[in-house]
Amino acid sequence: MPRIGWIDERDATGEVQSLYEYWLAQNPGRTEIPAILKCMSQSPGLLRAVFEISYRVQFAEGHLSRRVKELIATWVSALNQCPY
Repeated sequence: MPRIGWIDERDATGEVQSLYEYWLAQNPGRTEIPAILKCMSQSPGLLRAVFEISYRVQFAEGHLSRRVKELIATWVSALNQCPY
């Protein structure tokens, strides 16, 4: 049971539902929203901002390709024993 109140996919309405649908569409093969994102679901504006900044930082092409960024994120998560 989470300590932070969040909105599950089945209970989402309005903007949160739209944001969840957007995230799922951007992440084919994923069937549920990660808990780390659900933590922000009580504030749709914050959730939207997190989506916007994380995609810009993590997935936009720049000095490092998306592939390299994902490899770094995977390695750091493994070092930290983080499921994300």
